[in-house]
Amino acid sequence: MKLSILTSLLFCCICFGQNNTDTSLYMKSDKITYLTDIGSESGDLYKTIGHHGPAVENEWMALRIYFSDKVAIDVYSKAKPGLELRKANWYPTPQQQKEGWGADYYKVASTVGLGGVKLWDGDKLVPLNPVTNRLARVGKTDTTSWMEMISRGVPYKGKKVDILVRVTVFSGKREAKVEAVSLTGEKVQFATGVNYFKDCQTKKGNNYIAVWGKHPEDVAAEIVEVGAAIMYNPKDYEKTTDDGTQYLLISKPAKTLETSIISSSARETELNTLDKLEAYIKK
Repeated sequence: MKLSILTSLLFCCICFGQNNTDTSLYMKSDKITYLTDIGSESGDLYKTIGHHGPAVENEWMALRIYFSDKVAIDVYSKAKPGLELRKANWYPTPQQQKEGWGADYYKVASTVGLGGVKLWDGDKLVPLNPVTNRLARVGKTDTTSWMEMISRGVPYKGKKVDILVRVTVFSGKREAKVEAVSLTGEKVQFATGVNYFKDCQTKKGNNYIAVWGKHPEDVAAEIVEVGAAIMYNPKDYEKTTDDGTQYLLISKPAKTLETSIISSSARETELNTLDKLEAYIKK
């Protein structure tokens, strides 16, 4: 009897102590060897790296940062909780998708995607490009997984700045954290937000923007409605704008910025509508 209780307690400790997050960074030509970092003076390894850049996942979604002039954040949506990035490599077969695997329903196009970061020069968006070097890194702790992209030598208002974008996912928590840092110590205006397409629904609150609808994706077995939201501190921003493809948040001059992002899809059982997504955010 005592042994049975101890065994049960041990099982519970193992289950609750499990880190339900993961990272993925590998060369497209070699899906066996996983990397912790990779760099490029050109700033573009889009066609060289698997899934076009570093990626992380929690139980409900995977996120990647494009290793190109975009440095946008893209989403891999899941139908059921679990880790599947290293098995699916972001692109499950149509049969796997029918069996319950996730898929790439989200389309970034030329936007920031979900919580991606650019700069603002007072009049227009400034991409994190060209660069003197771009570096991608991934790592894990006991309860998290993270990825980051460092863009060095980005021209900005007559100077060159180094900008870090870091995304962290947490075990047992749906939201991911996005951090932007001016590594050179210069105050900059960051631009972030969430993109959308025609006929998408939108809900806004004092500290969030949530979007729901179909993206014109062409790599998934079917088109499925996806939700995406960014949560932020309104005190950090001086204005918001909408360019017809994305809702943008323009920060006050700062050395750092932090937001939270979340995504879900109509295929999952929990947050499968915009109303449910918004209710979760409000909690």
